[in-house]
Amino acid sequence: MSNMQHDTSNMQHDMSHMNMGGMNPAGDSLMNLASGTSLNPESWAMPMLMRNADGWKLMFMGSAFLVDTQQTGPRGADKFYSESWGMFGASHQVGKDTFMFQLMLSLDPATITERRYPELFQTGETAFGNPLVDAQHPHDFIMGLGVHYARPLGEHTTLQLYFAPVGDPALGPVAFPHRASAAELPQAPLSHHWQDSTHIANEVLTAGILYRKVRLEASGFYGTEPNENRWNIDYGPINSWSTRLSVFPSKNWMAQVSVGRLARPERQEPGDVVRSTASLQYTRPMQDGGQWSTSLIWGRNHRLLDRRDSNAYLLESVFPVRKKNFLTGRIELVDKDELFSDQPDLAESLARTVGSSFRIGAYTFGYTREIGTFEKIETGIGGNMTSYSLPGAIQPFYGGHPLAFNLYLRLRLHP
Repeated sequence: MSNMQHDTSNMQHDMSHMNMGGMNPAGDSLMNLASGTSLNPESWAMPMLMRNADGWKLMFMGSAFLVDTQQTGPRGADKFYSESWGMFGASHQVGKDTFMFQLMLSLDPATITERRYPELFQTGETAFGNPLVDAQHPHDFIMGLGVHYARPLGEHTTLQLYFAPVGDPALGPVAFPHRASAAELPQAPLSHHWQDSTHIANEVLTAGILYRKVRLEASGFYGTEPNENRWNIDYGPINSWSTRLSVFPSKNWMAQVSVGRLARPERQEPGDVVRSTASLQYTRPMQDGGQWSTSLIWGRNHRLLDRRDSNAYLLESVFPVRKKNFLTGRIELVDKDELFSDQPDLAESLARTVGSSFRIGAYTFGYTREIGTFEKIETGIGGNMTSYSLPGAIQPFYGGHPLAFNLYLRLRLHP
């Protein structure tokens, strides 16, 4: 009887994800979105609470980590912090047309002090006017605010439109906070600003056509990343563009290639960037109710000002063992050229002698243990360790074998 109840629970979870309350295929295409118009593989059962109210389909999703970070080496640091996000969606069908309102909030500005948390070799954006180095910025309080529209144009064709004062243009894979393969990894990837950093952009306009298992999208948006005031909504002209081609060969697989031109993405640096990405994502439901998810991602930034290229590669996976145990891994190779941007004299000296770009390897392995679900909140505890490879030229500043450790408590809404 316990096995039958367990199987029935899993079936109800999958059906709530796939059927979405009897909407037409156009409406279902909106209900499966992760952030902006990005998608995980269809077989991934997105953790969400669903309600019906006067013809509206209401969705609630959320995740939070309480993290203690410890790092070694001359540039290592320690910190206790929390990062979180919560998403609300409301979808309504009018004839053949489906509309969906989406709001995503984060308490990062309140729970991450000093506008950063330590992460060795991480770069991008600023804190108190200075470039962030060996640190990750918090997300904005309003991570997403937008409206979707979908209309079937034929038996196998759907038109999708999206406008968001704060949203995610058609560029790159699913952003790491919402990516299935990163669900048990609290820290941001070092490759974030090569692959998915546009997931919080402004004035986003996107149009897409979904035909059978192929989708083509184009976006216009304001290309500069958010400023240091994490509580407001930034705005600016639509001065950047992107396009993305996605393919869904089966429920377990999805792939995308995308390219975009970003107008001055970093506020402290002049010049535009052409960003190219490609990714392959896989999710396999397991017999015990868990889901094995893996992503392989590449990103390249081409700076138009000096015609320089830098690349980032990522492989990450979460593997469930008997449903309550999760093995996690992330391997990255990233070309970092901002590691000494907070020390201009040192950066100039290194540029003259050994160069300004350094290939960094990061190798993360971890474990999460599910400890129970309380009032629709799924709770787990875990930890991970990251070791790094780095050129000898910068080892005097980081140490020969720097390490990072994260211990965390994870909370997540669950049906």
